[in-house]
Amino acid sequence: MPVRRLDPILVDRIAAGEVVERPASAVKELVENALDAGATRIDVAIEAGGKRLIRVIDDGCGMDERDLALAIERHATSKIPDGDLTAIATLGFRGEALPSIAAVADLSIETRAEGAPHGYAIRVEAGDKRGLSACAWPRGTKIEARALFAATPARLKFLKTERTETSAIVDVVKRLAMANPQARFALSADSGALFDYPACGADQARRIVQILGEEFAANAFDLDAARDGVRLFGLAGLPTYSRGNAQLQYVYVNRRPVRDKLFAGAIRAAYLDFLSADRHPIVALFIDCDPRIVDVNVHPAKAEVRFADPGLVRGLVVGALKQALAEKSGRSANTNARAAIDALMRGNGARYSAPPPANWSVARSPYAPSGFEETPQAAFDAGPPLADARAHEAPESESHSPLGAARAQLHETYIIAQTQDGLVIVDQHAAHERIVYEKLKRQREESGVARQILLIPAVVELDELRMNALAPALGELAALGLALEPFGPGAVLVRETPALLGEVDSKRLVENIADLLAEEGDSRGLSRKLDHVLATCACHHSVRAGRRLSAQEMNALLREMEATPGAGQCNHGRPTYIELKLADIEKLFGRK
Repeated sequence: MPVRRLDPILVDRIAAGEVVERPASAVKELVENALDAGATRIDVAIEAGGKRLIRVIDDGCGMDERDLALAIERHATSKIPDGDLTAIATLGFRGEALPSIAAVADLSIETRAEGAPHGYAIRVEAGDKRGLSACAWPRGTKIEARALFAATPARLKFLKTERTETSAIVDVVKRLAMANPQARFALSADSGALFDYPACGADQARRIVQILGEEFAANAFDLDAARDGVRLFGLAGLPTYSRGNAQLQYVYVNRRPVRDKLFAGAIRAAYLDFLSADRHPIVALFIDCDPRIVDVNVHPAKAEVRFADPGLVRGLVVGALKQALAEKSGRSANTNARAAIDALMRGNGARYSAPPPANWSVARSPYAPSGFEETPQAAFDAGPPLADARAHEAPESESHSPLGAARAQLHETYIIAQTQDGLVIVDQHAAHERIVYEKLKRQREESGVARQILLIPAVVELDELRMNALAPALGELAALGLALEPFGPGAVLVRETPALLGEVDSKRLVENIADLLAEEGDSRGLSRKLDHVLATCACHHSVRAGRRLSAQEMNALLREMEATPGAGQCNHGRPTYIELKLADIEKLFGRK
């Protein structure tokens, strides 16, 4: 077959595949155009997940007759006036969005520029232009895309369900709304309004709350850091307020939403000490920098960026998050306490109705024990808890400490402490695990982890996979206080262990570390995640659930928690304690 030129409309449809992958892609391009036009109100409406209709109405600057005629031509744009791609200050810049959508849908545009006597309308059906005419339209622009991908049935066939496509559109509009609090955003679908975010002016925090909710704001901390002309600000969630996926991570570069591996890796590295691998923090992070040091013309969907100095940006993100986490992560998410209160309320089948009569008396109650004699202010003791702290009453100063004074131990697992305005329930194993972990890290950084020689070396047998993963890392493990030697095929000899761990199950410890290295896939994984090895060591040494503690031990644990960075959660991201305020407890009993 001879070489020939493709039909221009077919060329546009092929090129449109890079820009308009699904309905959400079209919505993103149209909303970005509205923002670049200076809109302060953007209304988006969709039908059938965007396949039947996408409508975007804005109150931006609009277009005159000449601009409208050019807007549907490929690579025609008003956003690069001097042709300089090194300082792009708009969301769009390629001039591909409208012609790409027009190539795969029925597109109609009505628009009116500021001061124009009337508006103009144009229609394009699957790439075929229908002409331009005058119309009555207020300042701004309305764009409708109907029957998306009807001209490209193969693309239409591979779209997801309407619910999935609608969900993708919701996510796209929310991400653009997050970075533009100056504009009102409304989205509606066949079923009705999905959301409507009023304009917040310059109040970025308020827009974050509109999208992520008050609960996120209550369980997040502020970020504001700068380095060499690059500024990072926003909100980041506490480790105990995390999710099973990274969907709620919002990252922006000069107000452009991005999904870039650089930021995903930086966030993961910053939270490495505080979350397990299957948990992800919720963040809303904004990077402001000179447009000349970032290239946004990398990805067809403009979802990725490249920095002139990626190390600078990554270091800023990791450093700012780690510093803030060290300062703030002693907090535990208050949603844990709220969930506990809700569970107690649901479990309490009897609802408080009214107080007993004023003349009520235990002695006259049919349930009073025989021979009961009521005495004024009678002391009542229901018997001691499993471990009672009353025998060694804590000093008054401990009652005023953030985590209060230990009063009891329940089920040899949970410490009950009284604070000035409530009580705290502590998971003794999770709390001690964090304390030991931080001590090991501190030892490693200051002078290396202290080691103790085993009187009788332990032999640990391993399968081939774990042995191959462990062998290249023996030197690095020795620096962490764990001295191992090969001991014939399929076994290692444990000669030394970290002194801080005391007596430890060497076999279980080595097997767990070998599993960790095998999951990493190569010895370099250990270099990247030495802290995970320390966390494994800490877990093996920590006070186990089921161990009875004395009052002095419980109070000592509470005081160490208060002095330990990240004590609000264990190394796996689980909360170490839950705090219940007296006001919440009183609600349970109908006292308030």
